[in-house]
Amino acid sequence: MPEDCLTLLVGTTKGAFLIDGGAARKGWSVSGPHCQGWPINHVVGEAGSGMIWAGGGGEWFGAGVWRSADEGRSWQLARLSKGQMDDWAANDPDFARMIGWTEAALPFADRITQIWSLHHGHGALFAGTKPARLLHSTDDGETWSEVSGLTEHPSAGSWNPGAAGLVLHSIVSDPAESRRFWVGISAAGVFATEDAGQTWERRNRLSNAESCLGHDHPAAPANGEIGHCVHNLRKAPGTGTLLYQQNHHGVWRSADGGRSWDDITAGLPSTFGFPIHVHPRDPETVWTLPLNGDMAGRFPPDAAAAVWRSRDGGQNWQALRKGLPQSSCFFTVLRQAMAGDARDPAGVYFGTNSGSVFASLDEGESWSEIARHLPTILSVEVLDRAAD
Repeated sequence: MPEDCLTLLVGTTKGAFLIDGGAARKGWSVSGPHCQGWPINHVVGEAGSGMIWAGGGGEWFGAGVWRSADEGRSWQLARLSKGQMDDWAANDPDFARMIGWTEAALPFADRITQIWSLHHGHGALFAGTKPARLLHSTDDGETWSEVSGLTEHPSAGSWNPGAAGLVLHSIVSDPAESRRFWVGISAAGVFATEDAGQTWERRNRLSNAESCLGHDHPAAPANGEIGHCVHNLRKAPGTGTLLYQQNHHGVWRSADGGRSWDDITAGLPSTFGFPIHVHPRDPETVWTLPLNGDMAGRFPPDAAAAVWRSRDGGQNWQALRKGLPQSSCFFTVLRQAMAGDARDPAGVYFGTNSGSVFASLDEGESWSEIARHLPTILSVEVLDRAAD
């Protein structure tokens, strides 16, 4: 990709894909699948260096992080745990020869099965895993260590898995404070550190718990806490403490770094959804994509797609539908499958489990399908190498 180029980084069940929009965000071209067809849960990049990382794996491959230093032309794999293929290869020399397998000591052997999320911040790379652990790398993903302070949190024994398992899916850093991070775990909630991961505080308390009484789902809020199934967590720009999340039972806002949460779901067509995205310059502008419910099919309400936007921090919401399918639309947009760029106007992008990628170059007012027929899309991120 040239220096002035915007590229969407897409993770799918059959590898990573790069969708290049050039300098003008048009004429989109798709390359892939990369990473030898591994299931890739999350792909991220670093604009300054152009480095790209893709995390994924599963029961067959084990967990690993792929990295590319040449804009996706070649990839190197850091394997972190073993999978079923290791057991097969260890007992079958012909199979081992066929797949090019050699026995190796893997740092997290039987402790994790997948990399679920990646985040680059303050010169380091972080990875969330299944089951929920936080890993840290200071050499661009070649070697990894565990952030033991989170694993050893006093509540860890009570963490319960969501439908996708016990996964650490959101990693958020504060650009202004290198020691401050938040993570989202399904289904354990939000955790924050103010000392670079040595200690962690659980931050799930509702400031208006009375608005959530009556749910009987195990992921519902209870006893003054956001009940356990955080779906996605994002930090607003230019603030040290303003956070948003899409929860199993609504959209929430915290003005105090997650110490308390306010329900801002009123005005949306449902309480259920996965992704949320915040404007790169306006902390009051946020987008989400509601689905009809966890037990109702997990598709857009009335099978008509809409991205919902608020310009006032969730007090009011507007449905944005232009260019999106308005009948017989049964796709799902998963928790990491919405992202945006920082251009003016800001671009917003999302991918579906039916293999389409939609783009808006006018902050959601209109949409176009820029890729289709990809495998199930698990994540979308933006690598923007805009010229100064």
